[in-house]
Amino acid sequence: MAKSLHLIAFDMPYPADYGGAIDIYYKIKALSEYGVKIKLHVFLYDGKTASSHLESLCDKVFYYERRRFKNPFTGDLPYIVATRSDEQLLKNLCKDDAPILFEGLHSTAFLDSPKLAKRFKIVRTHNVEHDYYKSLEEAESSFFKKYFFRIESERLRKYEAILSYANLILPISPKDTRYYHEKFNEVQYLPAFHTSSEVEIAEGKGDCVLYHGNLGVGENNKAALFLVHEVFPHLSMPCVIAGNHPSRQLQLAAESLPHVTLLSGISSDAILKKVQDAHVNLLVTFQSTGIKLKLLNALHRGRFCVANTDMVAETGLESLCSVAANAEELIEATRQCWGKNFTQEDIDNRRNLLESRFSNSSGAASIASYL
Repeated sequence: MAKSLHLIAFDMPYPADYGGAIDIYYKIKALSEYGVKIKLHVFLYDGKTASSHLESLCDKVFYYERRRFKNPFTGDLPYIVATRSDEQLLKNLCKDDAPILFEGLHSTAFLDSPKLAKRFKIVRTHNVEHDYYKSLEEAESSFFKKYFFRIESERLRKYEAILSYANLILPISPKDTRYYHEKFNEVQYLPAFHTSSEVEIAEGKGDCVLYHGNLGVGENNKAALFLVHEVFPHLSMPCVIAGNHPSRQLQLAAESLPHVTLLSGISSDAILKKVQDAHVNLLVTFQSTGIKLKLLNALHRGRFCVANTDMVAETGLESLCSVAANAEELIEATRQCWGKNFTQEDIDNRRNLLESRFSNSSGAASIASYL
């Protein structure tokens, strides 16, 4: 008899165009291919609508409108949870006794419900959320957004105790796994699901140094500005920043350097193509939370990867990157990689580690073993 699973997604996971959506969508895809019958629950907002593609992968899909009319500055419940506390979700979960996978703290409004007391409940944590929101506050320049991130971080810190109602917690990184192990009993590391079913890297030489990301996110804007101000001026090779919604500040900074190109209004497929075409993928973050899906993406598709310490620390991927602690080391590592060809031996080393530790099919089998 096929195994069944309720999966609660905090956002529409298809198209998978950012880290959280990527992990959820490729998890659904891998579980479906493994034979798990998924009852998917999706919260819609930002104009997103039902997906026939998801419906083809799942046994059934339920949609709920995220209730964002709530005042984000009031209440004890985190805003990301309160806006996803639809009673119809609880009713739908109670229609059978299948296990439930809650994606992120966002989706756990009913984790402690007495009506679900006898159910097997799994929570996939995408970050230590209160740390993540604290880092969002630090990266933000808007006063109101900074204030929201500050109070949301504190609410999430207190709310985290709800995870004691889970039968199993599946953190996305080794670092997060150690954190949750100190607080809860049943914790197992489950690597991130990602876009690549296999390593697809070309040998030889690429055409640029690339930084990519959603530039509308404060963290990514900060990283791109850091590169334009501190790293790219000291490089002579073509440098590309690819991502949508760049700030005016970033646009002006990129325009000031003749060897730097800013590509915006670009599709996910076009960004993946740039990752493959580049000779060096620069991976920079100032948030050492969770795991960055762009890191896995670049390692599966790109040639040389140069990363700062926060990007790779405690991910198990350090050996596959040239790791730099500051701007000077990023410059030197990029220059060294630019002077080398990417060889078949490099590809084999990459494939051996990634396929043994970061396989979507292995991740699906691991989840299925708990059902």
